[in-house]
Amino acid sequence: MILRVLHLRMRLTIVCIALLALAVSCNTLDIYEKTVFFPQHSWKNSEHPSFTFDIKDTSSLYNVYVVIRHEDAYRYRNIWLSVQVKTGDSAYTIRREFQLAANDRWLGSSMDDIIEHRMIFNRTPISLRKGRYVFTLEEIMREEPLQHVLNAGIRLEKAHP
Repeated sequence: MILRVLHLRMRLTIVCIALLALAVSCNTLDIYEKTVFFPQHSWKNSEHPSFTFDIKDTSSLYNVYVVIRHEDAYRYRNIWLSVQVKTGDSAYTIRREFQLAANDRWLGSSMDDIIEHRMIFNRTPISLRKGRYVFTLEEIMREEPLQHVLNAGIRLEKAHP
């Protein structure tokens, strides 16, 4: 009985050490990622999801991504977005087209009939000032509402050195 308890304790200890080593070795660079879900899988012009995060590390460079998830039935090969960025007392808006497909294939990763795109917003890594940032997304396609869109969001991560 004592040997069985010791054997069980030793196995449990090995599992805990392995899990701790795995957690420490998974050095994720993600800082922030959030998406909003669109009921009925359609993005209405009146819906402007906002994403807020704080920057404390000003010594790093960052990449900002726009995240879009849609169904395979999405009818376009692109999406036009108006992205408003607010920080401190400044704000600016960028209207931009993001490519979702090339020829007859989606550019994002897919699972069954759901395709996820993480599209770079800034062309090169950028430094961010300390403070709060608010990104607001607005779809500016001609279809109202924009059908077969499941989620939209923002992802911020530290750039690789």
